[in-house]
Amino acid sequence: MTPKLFTPIQLGGITLPNRIVVAPMCQYSSNDGCMSDWHLAHLASMAISGAGLVVIEATAVTREGRISHGCAGLYNDENEAAMKRVIDYCRRLSRNPMGIQLGHAGRKGSTQVPWAGRTALGPLENPWPTVAPSALPYDTRPGWHTPRELSVAEIKAIVDAFAAAAVRSARLGLDVAELHAAHGYLLHQFFSPLSNQRTDAYGGTPEKRMRALLEVAGAVRDVWPKERCLGARISAHDWVDNGTPIEDTIALTRALKKIGYDYVCVTTGALLGQTRYTIGPNYQVPHAEAVKKAVPEMAVRAVGMIADPDQAEEIVASGKADMVAMARGFLDNPRWVWHAAEHFGLPAPVPPQYERAAYTAWHGSKLARPPAA
Repeated sequence: MTPKLFTPIQLGGITLPNRIVVAPMCQYSSNDGCMSDWHLAHLASMAISGAGLVVIEATAVTREGRISHGCAGLYNDENEAAMKRVIDYCRRLSRNPMGIQLGHAGRKGSTQVPWAGRTALGPLENPWPTVAPSALPYDTRPGWHTPRELSVAEIKAIVDAFAAAAVRSARLGLDVAELHAAHGYLLHQFFSPLSNQRTDAYGGTPEKRMRALLEVAGAVRDVWPKERCLGARISAHDWVDNGTPIEDTIALTRALKKIGYDYVCVTTGALLGQTRYTIGPNYQVPHAEAVKKAVPEMAVRAVGMIADPDQAEEIVASGKADMVAMARGFLDNPRWVWHAAEHFGLPAPVPPQYERAAYTAWHGSKLARPPAA
């Protein structure tokens, strides 16, 4: 019997050949929002990985919505042309579905790239003013900027920016669009009571805190082709007392399903600087399972230190989630899908140029990956 991990799944009008997803991974290697040669190499490697879906890194819908100077964007023609070059190249290598994650950093923007410290940009580092639902900084460390509270008119403009980026994404021929409403970025900032202390129509009750997110979701749904796939990455836990309860995440999932979204990817954390929580195998999977149990009609993707084929198979075979996504696992091993297929005794989805190294053809594979005792 074929492991559930390697069975197809229908998401909207798109069929993934398996349940394994390359999660969006910021590469911090763009030039004023324009993808570079690094993205050619990185995404080409992911494209030939055999994963059922490859999702392009979090892509800013406005220039001020970037996390850092190195973040990808899709807010002007130059960004679109640079991304088209990368996507067209990947399409020549693989026809497996490709998607994009659209987001806005909000108060987590205007920062250094990770290898330069991930701190707020200083006055001589070309910083930009940040915005948020409320004028509350992401981090209390000295030097961290305080965002400006968005006006209602500015919220509407950001909604329009998400829709415009979705139009560009559709024009690029991408199969999937995914909203980034987690990891402490702007849509998550609206969703959580810890970062949203507004008293107008966009803050207070759970319904009001969801309003901006759902306005963005609706605007993107209106412009995204119905024959493709639409999803959202959402947060189920802030790992801080008085944060977003799972009941709010379940209500959000139901609302997204009603709008016409095809899946949610359930993750947690990263709303507040210096938050500490225990990380281990499957540490976020129970949250995905809770959402799936409450909203069985919505496809759910799980994340959270998933690295072993049997571990991934158990998640989908048991019904905890419909798909699994990995980020660091693919950075560590872009051939993860090939090796998982080998583990289950299936033909590996190896490009013909690499077939001589498939485990069925190369005896050295047993030296590289000795069978379990």
